[in-house]
Amino acid sequence: MVFDPSMTMTAIQTQIDAVYSRQESNQFGPERVAFLFKPGHYDLDVQVGFYTQVIGLGKGPDDVAITGAVRSKAGWRHGNATCNFWRSAENVSVTPTQDDCVNVWAVSQGTALRRLHVKGDLNLSDGGWSSGGFLADSRIDGRIDSGSQQQWFARNSAFGHWTGGTWNMVFLGTVNPPAQAWPDAPYTVIEKTPIIREKPFLCIDSGRYFVAVPDLAVADTQGITWSKGFSATALPLDRFYLAHPETDTAVSINAALKRGKNLLLTPGVYHLESPLRVSNPDTVVLGLGFPTLRPERGTAAMTVADVDGVKLGGILFEAGATNSPTLLEVGEPGSSRHHATDPVFLYDIFCRVGGASLGTANCMVTINSHDVVGDNFWLWRADHGRGVGWDSNRNANGLVVNGDDVTLYGLCVEHCQQYQTLWNGNGGRVYFYQSEMPYDPPSQEAWSHGESNGYASYKVADSVRTHQAWGLSVYCSFHTGPVIADNAIETPSAPGIKMHHMIAVRFGWSDAGGISHVINGTGTTTGRRGVVD
Repeated sequence: MVFDPSMTMTAIQTQIDAVYSRQESNQFGPERVAFLFKPGHYDLDVQVGFYTQVIGLGKGPDDVAITGAVRSKAGWRHGNATCNFWRSAENVSVTPTQDDCVNVWAVSQGTALRRLHVKGDLNLSDGGWSSGGFLADSRIDGRIDSGSQQQWFARNSAFGHWTGGTWNMVFLGTVNPPAQAWPDAPYTVIEKTPIIREKPFLCIDSGRYFVAVPDLAVADTQGITWSKGFSATALPLDRFYLAHPETDTAVSINAALKRGKNLLLTPGVYHLESPLRVSNPDTVVLGLGFPTLRPERGTAAMTVADVDGVKLGGILFEAGATNSPTLLEVGEPGSSRHHATDPVFLYDIFCRVGGASLGTANCMVTINSHDVVGDNFWLWRADHGRGVGWDSNRNANGLVVNGDDVTLYGLCVEHCQQYQTLWNGNGGRVYFYQSEMPYDPPSQEAWSHGESNGYASYKVADSVRTHQAWGLSVYCSFHTGPVIADNAIETPSAPGIKMHHMIAVRFGWSDAGGISHVINGTGTTTGRRGVVD
């Protein structure tokens, strides 16, 4: 839906409200929506529901100025935002005009705020629990109040003041982060971001659409990228194939990719008879309005060849009823090329197994290539919805990393039946990790291996010699009996393995079992909460 400031605000508001009335509680429906705002000023209250993306089409966020609100609330669950998934706002400015309860972004996982300028305060909860989220390349002039957020990740952003925090708040390359220190406060602060290329975004200039690909920053960075103007490569729209779920198939999309086209996936659910294959270097694949790729014949939904510079973002990968070995594969097994000067970037990658319908997959994301950078992942084996059960939505792992020198910013993996994350490559770095172990192991015997009780959430393989991670939180709540996991995190004992600021929590509503140790037999969690520096 494309909006122009020459339209009446009443007409735009009516359309936005109609969408929100459908999408407010439409957690597993097939509808997908993108709101595209041309540059100009708008007086609107933009409420953001499921599978809705708010996109400003300017070169910078201040080019699209919304006075009123861009907000996500949880009225449909009486303020509890722990299921407010799959929604985002990008490249707009917001001037709040009403009371604090209006300027709310109460979300959990599978969400994003990018290139946002809030000319006021921002509240991250709606009175009940929240369990998110992700903020990048954004400036909040006033105060951010985290409220009940269990965890939050902010990268390359700036705010006037941060207040609040529950278990795990990570600030990477941010300006004016909170001053308190771990473990007395739940804050992990890393001054600079080591490598980043901000997510590509759709723009319009003189009536022509293009995709802006921001510059690569290989040196340490801090703060927002857009304060000094537009710094990106403009790819005209005629270099993209515009895919539509009503008419396109894997065959038609792959034919365009093979011809060297970039790819824009318009909103909807794509039922794929074979994987989408990205084989050319520097290809841009951008999803609008949470397009969903669902493999129907037991294949991957998408494979990326071991090539330089692919930029892939804004896609929901959903398992089909026939088991897939993985949903997204980056690089072929045994990939050996290095891509440090032109890495592959993966943005806003969301996967689910079950929930909307029955689905099974051995793994959600498999990274075989070296030097891949991920920016905001949520990999979710569904704990509610349709097709949910220990023997129904089968899924061993969320993320398996086989490549070297892979970096992840904002990694959330939940409810998989074995290791949530399995890291086999050297040189890995993770900044912010959030995970819930599966709720539903039917017994200790069903969820054990070798001499170990349960599976650690975060597993660094015994062969790995170099790995670092900052700000890790692992939670459990076993609903079916007194199940035990020996460790939240397991790593080799090697000088090059450095893990910083870890926490394990047993949720208060379950007294059945728990996590014995935070990491490698250290850090007892016989109570509700264990912390290791």
